[in-house]
Amino acid sequence: MRAALTLTRYVLPAVIVVVGLVFVAIDPAGNWEGAACLIGAGLSVSLLNLLHRIGVDGDDDRDREAAQRRYFDEHGHWPDERTG
Repeated sequence: MRAALTLTRYVLPAVIVVVGLVFVAIDPAGNWEGAACLIGAGLSVSLLNLLHRIGVDGDDDRDREAAQRRYFDEHGHWPDERTG
């Protein structure tokens, strides 16, 4: 599972961008449109991965806060607060 995440997050966008750069290297005078499309697609995949990670981290924060609120409801003080 971890290998698939690494492949999707880093390797796939890098390969797409490299293929776009190879298009430019093969024919510098004629393949700019195709290269730009591939480079843009690779950068888009990277951005979508980043936005997905931000969304998942937000869910974790909300879950953690909900657990702290449940603790407060049960005990009358926050989990990191000293009683006494």
